[in-house]
Amino acid sequence: MLNFPDPVKLKTKKWLWQLIFEEIYKTPDAGTLEQLKELSARRRAFAVNISESSSNTEATARHISDGLNSRFEQDLVKLELYLPLLENLIYNIDLVRKDARMACRTSWSSAFSSSCVLNLKGAKFFTVDDLHFERAMCLTLYAGFLRQRGLEILSTDIVQSATLLRKAAGVYQYLADEMLPSVQSSFSRERPPEATSPMSSIMSLICLAEAQAVTLRKAEEKGSTHGILVKLHFGIKEMLNEATTVLQQLRKGCKNISPRLEEFICSCKALLELRSEKHLAESLEVAEQVGVAIGVVRRALNNAKRKMPTNSAWRSVFKQEMEVVSEKLQKVERENELVWYHKIPHDHELPLLEGKTIVSAIPYKPQMSVYKLVFRT
Repeated sequence: MLNFPDPVKLKTKKWLWQLIFEEIYKTPDAGTLEQLKELSARRRAFAVNISESSSNTEATARHISDGLNSRFEQDLVKLELYLPLLENLIYNIDLVRKDARMACRTSWSSAFSSSCVLNLKGAKFFTVDDLHFERAMCLTLYAGFLRQRGLEILSTDIVQSATLLRKAAGVYQYLADEMLPSVQSSFSRERPPEATSPMSSIMSLICLAEAQAVTLRKAEEKGSTHGILVKLHFGIKEMLNEATTVLQQLRKGCKNISPRLEEFICSCKALLELRSEKHLAESLEVAEQVGVAIGVVRRALNNAKRKMPTNSAWRSVFKQEMEVVSEKLQKVERENELVWYHKIPHDHELPLLEGKTIVSAIPYKPQMSVYKLVFRT
């Protein structure tokens, strides 16, 4: 699929790098104080790392991350240390949530808000006085890092790549189905698209689509038949069709969504349809239905030309794929003229594509460091 790193472009405000939980939540208990200090340190560790103005060199980042070379691995480790402490804090705060002093102001930018993507003065930040907002955005970032790490290792470990993408889908699914619906009423009206269930559902579907694309690559390496590859490619498009439907519903209540997300989904669908048609034509040619194969390839190229993306990198991928398909068309047309003499059917007479889904999300279960916290009343 196409490259779309936007979901990990979340930022938190510079003055919140050093969110000092031990000053926000007063405690008479020494053990609670140490827990809050560790929480502050863990947040600072990843918040500085995701900042564009971070002064850490690659060597420094590796040193403080126990030798991990990948930036996404480094960020995943930091978030995996922070999230259980945050879960424990929220759990203990919820026990006494009637106390207004338990609120905590946290501020995040968005990767999917058009005001954040297009604002030349810098990213727009959304501030919500609720720790559940912090948890939602951190989980969103965590899922994004899982996705990017999965894509990063695609060329070296296909199985692990697919696993990480399925885990990312599970985190997004947890946000969409469990976490966000339970806290929506406590969020302010102005919040980033990431803090809504539909956006998490969209990203879960994208991760599953990418996981199937990775699995499909493995199937190609094993020499799977063109008939199977047709269904796997088109199955990915069907998942993205579902993501498009959810995005259209989300736009009705959230107008401020970056058009880049929609273009990414639409471009991927068009690319996958082109590849599906290419494999369908291959299977038809094997079955000596050369005329139908030519009709399928012509249909595929015409559709792809109408859906060419505006993004230059994505256009390049499209053009390369279309060149391969065009060469295939010329070859089959020559064979038909010299050998087969088959009639080329009209578009409405051509076979329709069918999809198949073979991947599922790996469910996310929040981890929590169980420690009783005592707050000053």
